[in-house]
Amino acid sequence: MPVHRSTLLRRGVAALAALPLLTLAACGYGSDSSKSDSSKQKVAAGSSKIDGLDSVKIGYFGNLTHGTALVARQQGLFQKELGATKADYATFNAGPSEIEALNSGSIDIGWIGPSPAINGYTKSNGKSLRIIGGSASGGVKLVVNPKKITSLKDVKGKKIATPQLGNTQDVAFLNWIADQGWKVDAQSGKGDVTVVRTDNKITPDAFKAGSIDGAWVPEPTASKLVAEGGKAILDEASLWPGKKFVITNIIVRQQFLAQHPKAVEAVLKASVEANKWINANPDQAKAAANKQLEADSGKALKPKVLDPAWKSIQFTDDPLAATLNTEAEHAVKAGLLAKPDLKGIYDLTILNKVLKAEGQPAVDAAGLGTS
Repeated sequence: MPVHRSTLLRRGVAALAALPLLTLAACGYGSDSSKSDSSKQKVAAGSSKIDGLDSVKIGYFGNLTHGTALVARQQGLFQKELGATKADYATFNAGPSEIEALNSGSIDIGWIGPSPAINGYTKSNGKSLRIIGGSASGGVKLVVNPKKITSLKDVKGKKIATPQLGNTQDVAFLNWIADQGWKVDAQSGKGDVTVVRTDNKITPDAFKAGSIDGAWVPEPTASKLVAEGGKAILDEASLWPGKKFVITNIIVRQQFLAQHPKAVEAVLKASVEANKWINANPDQAKAAANKQLEADSGKALKPKVLDPAWKSIQFTDDPLAATLNTEAEHAVKAGLLAKPDLKGIYDLTILNKVLKAEGQPAVDAAGLGTS
């Protein structure tokens, strides 16, 4: 049987004292957010405001798995669809800060991983957000020091990093460990494998220093480790039916969705257009995403990291709802999450309207839609 990821677990032990039990991390690089300048995106002459809005605030991570948003911004697609309504942007390093921004109204729509999306939904008793579209699948690998680990069975007894306790990759790795018949205490990370929770920003340095023997991490961290001499011995996509699993979705504040459906439609049009262009022009899209990463962070990815990282990500409008549900079920099975009620987390009505206009098939909410 294929092994599935599960998600939606608690944050690190230190955070538990200050945060609710189910606060989660996304596959990001910390918890800070920064407002990004959107002045370079010009409003088309003669265009009108959508829903009377001066601006729509869009959030995303500076991460290749958020490539749809990176490309759509770099290519001016958001502004094109929003007309005289200005596209404003905020970049984030982790899911909790983006959920907080959404809840406070600092952003209206965001690209985010499955764990914080479900966390935000369940913590608010289903009142804070909806998942309105898909964005990406894949882009997660187990990379190891080939001098210490030559096969998957050699992972036993080694130190393997994940981004954070309870984040998407952490739980996926814990589930994979359990599937091997090995035992690890989820909280401490101690057992037949030592799971070392390490921020993705410092994982390459820890790998070089030899303090970890490998890592189960998203792109581009996985490819950074390979560039440092590591070897990818498992692509998480191989563990999923059809080699697809949700890594990035699009969420919206429910109040914003109810009050400004035309603005939501405009953003989804830009997203669908971006994914279509990405899949038709992978090299140009890769360059555009890297250019936006450089604009946001001041540093572009080198080809030896960018090329393999981009290749391992699939960009899709389908939110792959069934895989999100499976992730939740696995978290519950592990005893790390109370069974959540996810009915209504998806509202794919506007997305399916956009897809129909593009001559594309509708996508499904796997029984977790609003209707």
